[in-house]
This record gives sequence, C-alpha cells and structure tokens, in this order.
Amino acid sequence: MSLNETPSGERTHIGFFGARNAGKSSLVNAITGQDLAVVSDVKGTTTDPVKKAMELLPLGPVVIIDTPGFDDEGKLGDERVKKTKEILKTCDIAILVVDAGVGLTDTDRKLMSMIKERGIPGLTVINKSDLPAAEPIGELTSDAAEGAGGVSGIVKVSALTGDGVNELKERIARLIPERAERKLAGDLVLPGDLCVLVCPIDESAPKGRLILPQQQTIRDLMDNGAIPVVCRDTELEALLKKPGLETALVITDSQAFKTVSAIVPDEIPLTSFSILMARYKGFLEIAVKGISAVKDLKDGDRVLLAEGCTHHRQCNDIGTVKIPRWLKAYTGKELIMETSSGNEFPDDLSPYSMVIHCGGCMLTENAVLARMDQAIGQNVPFTNYGIAIAFITGALERSLRLFPDLHEMLPGNP
Repeated sequence: MSLNETPSGERTHIGFFGARNAGKSSLVNAITGQDLAVVSDVKGTTTDPVKKAMELLPLGPVVIIDTPGFDDEGKLGDERVKKTKEILKTCDIAILVVDAGVGLTDTDRKLMSMIKERGIPGLTVINKSDLPAAEPIGELTSDAAEGAGGVSGIVKVSALTGDGVNELKERIARLIPERAERKLAGDLVLPGDLCVLVCPIDESAPKGRLILPQQQTIRDLMDNGAIPVVCRDTELEALLKKPGLETALVITDSQAFKTVSAIVPDEIPLTSFSILMARYKGFLEIAVKGISAVKDLKDGDRVLLAEGCTHHRQCNDIGTVKIPRWLKAYTGKELIMETSSGNEFPDDLSPYSMVIHCGGCMLTENAVLARMDQAIGQNVPFTNYGIAIAFITGALERSLRLFPDLHEMLPGNP
C-alpha cells in the first residue's frame, strides 16, 4: 500500500460469487475496465480469490474480489470452496453471478442462503444475457422473487457486450451503506490540544515506516485540529518534562503499556492504539467484557490469537511470542496457544477458551464484527490485543478512563 492509498480496512469490499463458468471473472474485468482476472471457457479457471484495490466510480475506494466457483469439486475444489466461504465472511457487498444459459442452480440457491445469513446487501446478476435464457431463470426474474434469498434485486448484464454493466455499477453504488462519521481519537481532544503518540522501535517494528493504526491516528488527530507529537518510549519521559508542554492525551503502542504507564503522570489520560482501533471497529465493549476470561484459564486451555493480516513474523512477534509469554506468566498456567491470520479464521471456535484478536486495522468493520458475532454465538469470550496487554500489565482501568460507560464492566485484577 502506498502512503496515499486508502487502507484496505477503510474500503468497501465487494465479492463476486457463483458457480464455475458463470462469468464472474469476465464480469469483474468488465466492471473494473481491466484484465484483472484470467478468463476462459474452462470450468475452474479461477483457483484462488483475486483482489484489486481501486477507485471505482461512482463507488469510491473499493476492493473487488473475484472468487473460485462455489461448485468446484475434488480435494483441491473443496479447498477453493473453503477460501470462497472465507471471502464471504469479509465482504460488505455480495454479488451473486448466475449463468443465464444454465439457469438458477442448487449452488446459486445455497449462496443466496449464505448471503442472507451474513445479513449483508447483495445483488443477483444474470450474466450472459446475450444468450437465450434457460427456463429456471424465470424463478429469479418474476416480481415475487425480487429481493429473495438475501439479495436486494436483479440485474441482467452481458460481460461480453457490456450491456447492463453501467447499470450494475450504479446499483452496487446504491447498496453501499451510509456510515456515520467515526473517529479514532479526534473526538477525545479539542482543537489545539497536544497529543503524544508513543511508537516504540524494536526488532518487530517495520523498517522505515509507522504501522497503519499509528498513521491513521496521526491523520485523525490532525483532521480534528489537534497536534500529534510522536516519540519512542525511550524519549517519552524527557518529552513530558519539557517546560511549558501541556499534554492532553498519550496514546501508546500496547507493547509498551507497562513502561509508558509508569512514566505518564496519572492526571494525563492514557490509552493505546489497539484500544482505539477496537472502539473504531465497534467491538470495544465486547473486548472489555471478554477479558475477564483470562482469570478463568486453566492448564491445557486453548487460546486463539487471531490477526486480520499476514506479515513476516519477527523473532519477538507480538502475536506468536510476546502475548503468549505474558499470558502464561500472568496466569501461571500451561496454555495451548494457536494462531490464525489473514482471511483464515476457524469456523468452529468451541475448542478455544477465548479469542484474542488484533486491532483489525486491515479488516473492514463488517469483517471484524462477523468474527466477534461468531465467537459470541459459540459462547467463546472475545477480546483484543490492546485490552489483553493492558489487563496483564495492570493498566486496563487507566486506559479506559476516557470511556466512563465501560468502567462498570472492568474485571478486578487479582
């Protein structure tokens, strides 16, 4: 991602689903105006999800996702179908592509049901409308079927001739929900307030840049007229002692909570990037409730550490090394720590005593909340990295003073 690109988590994710050879890839190419996906008459040409982040007028910043056919077969086919299911979990909008020459199939009906279950907006696209329509298409095109099965309408297109493509783009644009303006930290301070952002630089920090939550927080504060000042934890104490410096808020990387909370005077509000990101993505309250599960962990319990992105793990990685080490030291228990990353997230969470998720900066709000709902639905406590680290280090109560409504949910530290 370039410095001027809209982050993936802030883009509307639009997934194209359907049976093999329904013309999903051809339709994606027609919509984007690019040869984004390989197309052929051979079933199963698309073997892996293909993503493209782009500005698509009149939609704005989006991620277009072409998926493998949902009726793929064999061992490899099963893996491709699994990947398609994972993509459906992350989408904001689902486009079901039906082959007009084949008609509505059991695969299409199953996808309709899954889209409805996800509760996301969608459209059914009857592709290859330049060909004679098969009889089962009548099941879709009748007025009674409009809006059925989790889709909000039907559009006829031909990816080959381009007929209906512009109408489809306009219909998709109308599906994008209006979002209330959200802020990471800009609503916690006043214009002109000085905010100190603590960004440790150790072996796990990316070389030559700040991580995405730090970048987004800086921009959010600037948009509100506040003044962000960035430093490492090693320079924080000297910075706060500078004459005439009045700090309204300190935001730290969660890994430095223990060090930073000991340095920052108690009267200065303190929180973390990860806690702010949980609030921004809409799951801070659930994360606070979920952290109490740490006190109930027993020998042999499984804990899932889930991340929304994939990255090269360093020798002292936060998800695979630091949090497991801190959690085992805090509980004194022999825990089994497992990890997931990117779009991979277990369907069955019942083996786990709790899920500790990253801030979700690379996931859409919809994708993070889908994981949260999945955990809640299976009675598995769900929290995030920042809340877990703050709890373990004894800084949770202080880090949540900015949010008084959450105080009654705070578990007591033993």
